[in-house]
Amino acid sequence: MEIFVYQTGNHQVEEIFTPENLPELLANADNLVWVDMEAPTETEDKILADVFHFHPLTIEDARMTRNAPKVEAFPNYLFFIVHGVKIETNSNNFVTKELDGYLGKNFVVTFHHENFRSIDEVKRQVRSSAFVCGRGADYLLHQILDELVDLYIPVIDDFDNAINDIEERIFHSRKSNNAILEEILSVKRSVARLRRITSKQLNVLYRLSHGEFTQIEEAHLPFYRDVHDHLQRVADLSENYREMISGLIDIQFNVVSNRTNEIVKFLTIFSGIILPLSLIAGIYGMNFENMPELKSRFGYFVTLGTMALVTVLLLWFFYRKGWILQKDGEE
Repeated sequence: MEIFVYQTGNHQVEEIFTPENLPELLANADNLVWVDMEAPTETEDKILADVFHFHPLTIEDARMTRNAPKVEAFPNYLFFIVHGVKIETNSNNFVTKELDGYLGKNFVVTFHHENFRSIDEVKRQVRSSAFVCGRGADYLLHQILDELVDLYIPVIDDFDNAINDIEERIFHSRKSNNAILEEILSVKRSVARLRRITSKQLNVLYRLSHGEFTQIEEAHLPFYRDVHDHLQRVADLSENYREMISGLIDIQFNVVSNRTNEIVKFLTIFSGIILPLSLIAGIYGMNFENMPELKSRFGYFVTLGTMALVTVLLLWFFYRKGWILQKDGEE
C-alpha cells in the first residue's frame, strides 16, 4: 500500500505517512490523500472499513475480481469499478483486469489485485510534479482514468492489423481452411469481449462526465468528457470490427466454396473426357467372335487415334464453353 499526500500549504506531494496517520490526514480538508492498494493484505483492506467507513457491499465488490464496470453514489463518496487491459492482451486473447476505487472531496482510493501501468504512470507524474494533485481529487481520478483508457488504443491497433492480415491470408495462405476459420473465431470472441466491456464502461464515464455527481467539479467535467470520447472511439471501432469479422467469415466460406467448385469442375471435365474413352475401350473389349475390327491389322492404332481425337475435340469444346483456361473478360 502506498500513501500520497498533497498539502496545500507546502505544495508538495509526500509519501512519508503510514496507515496510522490516515484519520488525521483525512480530517484536514486542505489535504489531498491518495491511497493505492495493490494486492492488499487482509490487514490493509480493513482500512476501507475501519478508517474510511465505506459501505460493506462496496468493500465486498472490491475484494472480488469479476465485477462489471459501474459507478455508485454514496453521501460522501463515489464507488466505481473500471477495467484496464492486461499487458498480454492481443487480438486473439482480449483480457482485462479490474480496478476498484473511491472518490471523496479530499481523497482517492484505488484498490486492485494486479499491477496497473496507468496507475504507475500517474504515480510517476505525481512524484515529479504536484500539478495533478494540486487540482483536486477529482482531477487526480481523471488522470488515472485517462491513462487507463489510452492503453486500449494499442489493442485496437492490434485488432486492425490482425483483421487485415487474416483477410490477406484467406486468399493466399496454404494453411488449412479450418486453421484460418479458428483464427477468425478467436478474434471474433475477443472483439465480443471488448464490446461488452467498453459498452458498460462508457456508461460509467458518461455519468462521471455529465455532472451527475457533486464530487466532480464542473470545471473538470470537460476532462472527463474527453476520456469518454476516447473510449467512445474504441467502442465505435469495436463495432466496426464485429461487422468486418462477420464479413471475413462470409469471405472465407465463399473462398472455400469457390475452391470446392474448382475441384468439382476439374473432376467433371476429367470424367467427361474419360467417359467416351472408356466407352470405346469397353466396346472393343467385349471379344465377340463376329467383330470385324478385331482382325484389322491397324485396328489398335486406329482406336488409339480415335481416342486421342475425341480427347482433343472435347477439350476444344470445353474451352469454347469457357469451362477451362478461360481468361477474365473472354466470352
